[in-house]
Amino acid sequence: MTETAKLKLNDNTYELPIMTSVEGEKAIDIRKLREETKYVTFDPGFANTGSCISSITYLDGEKGVLRYRGIPIEQIAKKSTFVETAYLLINGQLPTKEQLFRYSLAFTKHANIHESMLKFFEGYPITGHPMAILSAMVCSLSGYYPELIMPEPSALEIENISIELLSKIRTICAYTYKKSAGEQFIFPREDLRYIPNFLNMMFTTPTKEYEILDEVVEALDTLLILHADHEQNCSTSSVRLVGSSWANLFASVSAGICALWGPLHGGANQNVVEMLEKIHEDGGNIQKYIDKAKNADSNYRLMGFGHRVYKKYDPRAKIIKKRADDLLNKLGIHDPLLDIAVKLEEAVLKDEYFVKRRLYPNVDFYSGLIYKTIGIPTNMFPVLFAIGRLPGWIAHWKEMQEDKTSRIGRPRQIYYGKQERDYTPIEERKLI
Repeated sequence: MTETAKLKLNDNTYELPIMTSVEGEKAIDIRKLREETKYVTFDPGFANTGSCISSITYLDGEKGVLRYRGIPIEQIAKKSTFVETAYLLINGQLPTKEQLFRYSLAFTKHANIHESMLKFFEGYPITGHPMAILSAMVCSLSGYYPELIMPEPSALEIENISIELLSKIRTICAYTYKKSAGEQFIFPREDLRYIPNFLNMMFTTPTKEYEILDEVVEALDTLLILHADHEQNCSTSSVRLVGSSWANLFASVSAGICALWGPLHGGANQNVVEMLEKIHEDGGNIQKYIDKAKNADSNYRLMGFGHRVYKKYDPRAKIIKKRADDLLNKLGIHDPLLDIAVKLEEAVLKDEYFVKRRLYPNVDFYSGLIYKTIGIPTNMFPVLFAIGRLPGWIAHWKEMQEDKTSRIGRPRQIYYGKQERDYTPIEERKLI
């Protein structure tokens, strides 16, 4: 017998089906609620609303669990690479050795962007934010590769457009940085893998070749893996919402980039670094800023603590913290900001105020320090986040394309405006 929930409205009782996920989570199916009752639900931010059925990522914020296609994030971060993780998320399974070789080879083959697109960068001011340029350039790919944006694409067409975008986004990101730095573009090389190729395009100049260190590649690989997907977050939901209109992948991902740009999402790690720098400049008085955050009359927040979903320690934060420490030790770098971050974390985790509110470090707390160590400027932090999150965006767009029962996104609202009134001619209107 199907399990149901009973909803009582006035003198009527309605039975709503209950759905159970493979992990045992329960959901009340309200798809026919308005049709049968004339009521809608009110859920700002959609915090209690399941917008889709997905088999890509499982997240349990209460237990601090994150899995890609069923595999714990701890195992993937330790044993996998970003390219292999992208294959897993998009295709649903780990690749064979031959599949991974062909996948990596395709990235090398499609790394260059159309020559005409290089002229776009000339039109942007050097002060233009990299995320604005990135979003525009990704959307512009639609005009240069029309053969990849057919309505109702086949499995092969989806694979082709996915590879094109995954390969080209690192080139666009590197060129975006070069534009902001006023430096000459460095074209992708056929002899370098995904991340080394990106680092070379970022930091090599006509007069000096960038030394690609294994420690830096490994650290960046880990960061991109940890950012690769995170269920129905703001940017992923944006990709799905735009894609639900059958918008092509380039346009849908462009929308995701814009959503990621916000300081509450992809820009959060920049805020963390700026906070740590301010504490350092202020003499490293950690307690001063903790007290400031606890003051009810202050609007100050400790950046990098707390998460919309996780109510325990973010599993990604544990991995990144160790990676940041390892990277600095291997490079022989002593960064006072890392010392402040560690001390701040220790103090917060012992403070009843934060413990009671379950404000644990999140993925943004240490990721910015790794970017900073590599030499990536703060305005490029969300750009790196976009590269990492791209496999998840593609996987969700692909999943929705393959689901023939999916519908165009169309949330409802609760109207609080004026009721019907007559139009007043301009001559009769009074100043308010």
